[in-house]
Amino acid sequence: MLDFLFTSPIIFFTWIAALLFAITIHEFSHAWTADRLGDPTPRLQGRITLNPIAHLDPLGTFMLIFFRFGWGKPVQFDPFNLKNPRRDAAVISLAGPAANLVAATALSLILRTMGAALPLIVTETFIPTFIILNVLLAIFNLIPIHPLDGGKILVGLLPAKDAHELDGFLHKYGIFILFLLIFPFAGTSPISSFLSPVMSFFLKILLPASATLV
Repeated sequence: MLDFLFTSPIIFFTWIAALLFAITIHEFSHAWTADRLGDPTPRLQGRITLNPIAHLDPLGTFMLIFFRFGWGKPVQFDPFNLKNPRRDAAVISLAGPAANLVAATALSLILRTMGAALPLIVTETFIPTFIILNVLLAIFNLIPIHPLDGGKILVGLLPAKDAHELDGFLHKYGIFILFLLIFPFAGTSPISSFLSPVMSFFLKILLPASATLV
């Protein structure tokens, strides 16, 4: 992505803005949901805000800009403040990806209903980029591996005994499995093989055929 800074600054800053937007609403939704379910921890830590600074992790942001893979600052919550810790943790985890998909859908509706009245750079670059990154962040985080949201969602759906065993396994080995999935073999990574068709499915629905994928 950094190469766009010199070849196409507009695309570069559009991607930066889209990343900030996607990460912010993702983490805000985690924090807001935890607060609504009875845990004040995110509120006390200043995470119930749409200010991107509150949700950025310095190293994660650096990795996003230079390597197209990174992360936001995780929202912390105390399960002892939740009525049903396992179920509510799954709901909190689902809130982030759900918010990204809702945002992508809203942007798609704007593009389809108001696109003719908007400048071409908005309809062909800005909005498609925001949609793409929101869908990507949502789908990636739904992969059922810790520390991604999908791991906590899966644990919340399983029976208690199975959930406890899987949670322990994923806490111990999840990050290593994730790195193996991200690491490219023969020019592509296993996770790309999974993400590409899912992304294509969503983008065919959300993006008009005339939209430019940057």
